[in-house]
Amino acid sequence: MDFGDKLKQIRQQRNLSQEELAQVLQTTKQVISRYETRQRTPKISTVQDYARLLGVPLQYFLESSPAPAQNLMPIPPMQKIPLLGNIACGSPILAQENWEDSVFLPQGMHADFCLRCQGDSMINARIFDGDLVYIRRQPDVLDGEIAAVLIENEATLKRVFHKNGRLRLKAENPTFPELEFEGEELERIQILGKAVFFISHVQ
Repeated sequence: MDFGDKLKQIRQQRNLSQEELAQVLQTTKQVISRYETRQRTPKISTVQDYARLLGVPLQYFLESSPAPAQNLMPIPPMQKIPLLGNIACGSPILAQENWEDSVFLPQGMHADFCLRCQGDSMINARIFDGDLVYIRRQPDVLDGEIAAVLIENEATLKRVFHKNGRLRLKAENPTFPELEFEGEELERIQILGKAVFFISHVQ
């Protein structure tokens, strides 16, 4: 069995259509079809992303399998979480009006919502424009951790630091200035949660 055979077997085991599997893997139905018909072979970085999203060991896709029934890994149930767009001012973070779309991830991977990165302020953390960043909701993070932070009604990704009652937000790109807030300024800042993992496009 090659990559396409294994991908098809996983899809059938989960009772997913090609379009539904494409949503899980953040790709298109056409790409899935080409894999399954062996018209296309993925790069190793793509295989790594797919293995993570499907919750199977990378080795499952890399090892050759002489018989269809061998080495088939059970696929965990999938869950949907919201992909947030602009945050509506005054509405709860996960209110329906803030949803841009839904994304899939295996149950057991703890994230509550997802943001699509815009711009190049986090490139030194290997987070690029268009990447999907998965966020676990929590009201604060440790110094140096990357968090989704709401500044008034706009969500941004930054490294967070606390010192002497001040909140410092640092980009992962030296061309972007650091942001500092203190006193009454902190009232317009809200930490939405910690960035726990992300999906990056091949650069």
